[in-house]
Amino acid sequence: MEEKSVDKKTIIDIPENPLRTITIEELYEGDKYDFAHMEEKDVFSLLESSRDGLTDDQVKERLEKFGSNRIERKRKNPILKFLSYMWNPSAWVMEIAAIVSIALSNGGGKPPDWQDFVGIMLLLFVNATVSFIEERNAGNAVKALQASLAPEAKTKRNGHWKVIDAADLVPGDIISLKLGDVVPGDGRVIAVHGQLLMDQSALTGESLPVKKQVGDEILSGAICKLGEAEAIVIGTGKHSFMGKTIGLVGESNDTAHLQIIMGRIGLFCIGWIVVFLIAQIIVMYAVFRYDYRRGMNNLIVTLVGGIPTAMSTVMTVTLALGARQLSNQKAIVTHVSAIEELAGVSILCSDKTGTLTLNKLVIDRNNLKQYADVEPEEIIHCAAMASRTEHQDAIDSCITEAYGDAKPIREGIEELHFKPFNPTDKRTEITYRIINDGTVHRISKGMPRIIAELCTRDNTSELMQQLQLDVDEFAERGLRSLAVAVEDVPSGTVSGKGNGFKLIGLLPIYDPPRSDTKETIARAIELGIKVKMVTGDQLAIAKETGRRLAIGDNMFRSTIFKDGPPASSGYQDIDDLVLHADGFAGVYPEHKYEIVKRLQNMGHMIAMTGDGVNDAPALKKANVGIAVADASDAARSAADIVLTEPGLSVVIEAIISARKIFQSMRNYSVYTSSMTVRLLVGYTILLFAFEFDFPSFMLLILTLLNNATMMTISKDRVEASPYPTKWLLSDVFVHATVYGIYSALSTVSFFIIIIKTSFFQDKFGVDKIQYHPRHGSPSGWNDPILNSIIYLQSSIMSHALIFIARSRSFFFLERPSFLLVFAFAIAQIIATLIAVYANWQFANVGGCGWTWAGIVWVWNLIWFFPFDLIKFALAAYFDPRKRQVVEESLQSQPSTRKHRRNMIAAEKEPSCSPTRPSSVNSNDRNSPIEDSIVEAAARYFAPDICELSTPQYTHRRFAERLAGANNNLCRVPTDAEDLKRFAAVQTHYAAKLLKTQSTQTESQK
Repeated sequence: MEEKSVDKKTIIDIPENPLRTITIEELYEGDKYDFAHMEEKDVFSLLESSRDGLTDDQVKERLEKFGSNRIERKRKNPILKFLSYMWNPSAWVMEIAAIVSIALSNGGGKPPDWQDFVGIMLLLFVNATVSFIEERNAGNAVKALQASLAPEAKTKRNGHWKVIDAADLVPGDIISLKLGDVVPGDGRVIAVHGQLLMDQSALTGESLPVKKQVGDEILSGAICKLGEAEAIVIGTGKHSFMGKTIGLVGESNDTAHLQIIMGRIGLFCIGWIVVFLIAQIIVMYAVFRYDYRRGMNNLIVTLVGGIPTAMSTVMTVTLALGARQLSNQKAIVTHVSAIEELAGVSILCSDKTGTLTLNKLVIDRNNLKQYADVEPEEIIHCAAMASRTEHQDAIDSCITEAYGDAKPIREGIEELHFKPFNPTDKRTEITYRIINDGTVHRISKGMPRIIAELCTRDNTSELMQQLQLDVDEFAERGLRSLAVAVEDVPSGTVSGKGNGFKLIGLLPIYDPPRSDTKETIARAIELGIKVKMVTGDQLAIAKETGRRLAIGDNMFRSTIFKDGPPASSGYQDIDDLVLHADGFAGVYPEHKYEIVKRLQNMGHMIAMTGDGVNDAPALKKANVGIAVADASDAARSAADIVLTEPGLSVVIEAIISARKIFQSMRNYSVYTSSMTVRLLVGYTILLFAFEFDFPSFMLLILTLLNNATMMTISKDRVEASPYPTKWLLSDVFVHATVYGIYSALSTVSFFIIIIKTSFFQDKFGVDKIQYHPRHGSPSGWNDPILNSIIYLQSSIMSHALIFIARSRSFFFLERPSFLLVFAFAIAQIIATLIAVYANWQFANVGGCGWTWAGIVWVWNLIWFFPFDLIKFALAAYFDPRKRQVVEESLQSQPSTRKHRRNMIAAEKEPSCSPTRPSSVNSNDRNSPIEDSIVEAAARYFAPDICELSTPQYTHRRFAERLAGANNNLCRVPTDAEDLKRFAAVQTHYAAKLLKTQSTQTESQK
């Protein structure tokens, strides 16, 4: 707990018009103006403010001087940003190939390969241009969507409270804070209502909330955990504590899980390139004794053909378009990498109230109990007359709505006296006169026990016994009970004695499920998602809701986390119970956190919904924290996804969309990796077996058309996976290797039939390809027409592979997007025309004619159809592994030890570990050297995730990002001069984050 120094006040000399005469540097740097210790009146005088707030003119003037209340990211120079697309492993390989073609590929009496050089540089420029434009558009689209998440602040302007964008806050503003609010700017407390506790853990790493009093300083980004307060803003934007710290140490540049995956895929491709480069150099120069120039041309083919040049752009555009799609379904992501995490969710922990239910009480008419000769509608009418007409509580509101139109409820009567509900009497009562006959009556509704004690007319032991049985039945089913009784007042006066209350009915009241919730849960189960209800309500209410929604009633109280599983449950331990339970009741925030932690430790990807300030820890801990509609600022700032519409169906639709987006990314990953394998294996076999040199310029054209086609995959129409999806890299690499080798065999076998048989000449009358003397020009089988034929066959087969990679069933049963089909058709028309008509001597290609083109198309169709059978064979191996964990988590029975071991083993494959650091098992980590290589590759190959994240996400867990491995030392050293940028109290907080160089040196000795 922080100690408050109330005895030290700073006396300062405040000049006239201080904010016009004092510079920003004088105000915030150094100790001359110490907002933390000066008198409150001096703070108001220095900031030229009052308790009525600022005027509009003052706000405008201060915005010009201090700037907006946001921490601006350092914007990259557009030119440098464009050039960065030429500075990554893909570009490096291409640039090496360009250098080889212009500087090293010479000799043999020929000039350097300037055509290849121009082609490679053109490909580089086109890739960079498309990447720059597409990623900029993608970033702008995501930022436009995330603008709706901009934080707000309640401030007093011109003497009136109003809600404004937090970015418009200025020093001197008076702000109001309540439970769940995030402090929008550094301030000093001027009024407290009740005990004020502030959670500063995201800023300082302090685990416990800090008590604040009038005169204390509060920091931007802290969360109000208890009480209400008013404060005067003393620092905004880059002049706040967070702004100064970020300015000092720079923003975090964490590597997201998706970037790691893309880095591994990039290294997979580079690994193939390196292996084949070494093999080709040995075989060409040591075995075949190729001349220098000819060997270099083949090395260019290997360099250009093996690298996934468009991977970063395709992934970024896919994620950005996916974020837009999710926003259309009322789910806004705070960072696009949450899409990948959402696709892998296998367990969804959902609040009951407001998410599964309407958060609105209703009367269950079908189970209403009658104890007198009074119709059910009349019982409801009596209860409605005994309800408030204005300022209704939830029960009064549900009763009047159950009756229908509120106006006819008291038509024909005159209210004489109304007794509202109070915690002591626990009932309401109305005394009224019927206007037509002047008779006076009373109606009372309330807690059954209280109403039963009130009833004296027609009261029998059998009736009271039946009432108790009905109340117990309702309680077991999670229904609340409300009894209704009536009496007549013969005297006709307000205070007259009645003839005794008579019990007429018992109303069952409950919070009904949303109309689509049951169907949504059934759909979630079909998708392999276990929905667990996590509620603070009573166990009986939770079980009844679970039965109505078909979630199940295998639910437990939160006490099991302390006492362990019930002896009769059959569960081995708490983990086993948590995995198979349908839900938990009487849950507090710490229980939510423990549920998430235990499920993550078992390898599951967890989504958790929440709305309050106390839900923030669980939302941060979950792989996907989901802030429901109307959530508090604290919950929204901790969440990965913010819903703008209530209901579970929004979450499930978002998961389905995320799976489709993930599927598009996986499809491209399989495709681009298989292209690497296909080109390297196919051309290397032809080189080693037949000394065939594929023209490097034609490979450039193939790559250019391929990249243009792949840009459309982000807008493809794909089917969502029927179970949670994760990056199983063994799945990706095996598919890529098998597809690539099969495609390469189609080229090699086609080549062999052309040169070793006369089949095509006999059947179609085409000219036979002639073998040329080895030292001629062309030499060997490097015939210009054959080069065109192999180019066309490679282009069609390579591009057609995307239709196999994108589908789970037969390729023709899953309709692709029109844009993808159109791009494929245009690319192959161009490729066919080039093969038929091009006579480019520099590229050693000649027009093969339409007959050969037709043969190529037919050959590829014959080889294309078995692709589906290969895909099904691979799926038969990998799909059971993916289904295993889903089936285990969906069942309610206890796990066997064998099942538990199999489940954890299947879930904890290193490549698909949950992405939150807290949920990754230490045993699954790679060696430090391997991690460093992968992370370095990730930052170059993968999309720039930080560009597609909200500032709230970027600054989340601020202290953790600055802390070192042991979470209490900063990895960025600074010195005493740097700390002068902070005010006196801010230095106290900065010391918790920033470790001086001298201290670090001593700790290392």
